[in-house]
Parts: sequence; structure tokens; C-alpha cells
Amino acid sequence: MPVATLGRASAIDELALLATEYDAIEFVCGLPLSLDGSDSASTGDARRFAAELHTATLVPVRLVDERLTTVTAQQALHDAAHSTKSGRVVIDQVAATIVLDSALNAERAGITLGEMVGEL
Repeated sequence: MPVATLGRASAIDELALLATEYDAIEFVCGLPLSLDGSDSASTGDARRFAAELHTATLVPVRLVDERLTTVTAQQALHDAAHSTKSGRVVIDQVAATIVLDSALNAERAGITLGEMVGEL
């Protein structure tokens, strides 16, 4: 379940507060790659954000491939009889949950997904 939806301008500061409140040991962020796995126009932005987040919090950040999560989120909302017209925010929340769930499931299986920014 999402904790909060944050605006880009205040995200680092708000995440720093949440990391303290929840005693976070790692952040998981989506990494927007092209369908062929290469960097997209937004990949650099995501890596810069992850680096800034790690610098501000000293909490490691795992960047996890987010390809097709928006499509999967839209399908999940449709299957649950929710309107996909409910807005980009809801779709992004579900997509973020899918990214986190993928990372946690992989970890439980002994697989490390993604790339780390900062190490423990």
C-alpha cells in the first residue's frame, strides 16, 4: 500500500522524513528503460534522483527496471473493476507497488534485481 504520493519538488525532503519515521533500510525506485533494455530519455533523471536521495539520507537506493509496469498497473485496475480514468496518480501508485513487489519477490528468491546507489 502506498504511503504517500509526492511531488517532484519536495520528494527528497519528504522521503528523508519518511526514511527516519519508518527506519528505512533501502529505497526501491523505478528505472525507466526502453523496451530493448537500453537507457531512455528519463533514465539519467532517475539515476540522478537516486544519487540525490542517497546523498540526502545515506540510505541505499535500488533502481529496478520498470518496463511495462504502467501497462500492468492499468490491467490490474481494469481487472479489479477500477476505472483507469481515475488518473495518472493512481496508475503510478499501482506501478510503484509492482516495482517494489518485484524487488521483494526476487530478494526472497535469492535474486538481487536492479542496480544499487550506495551500499550498506
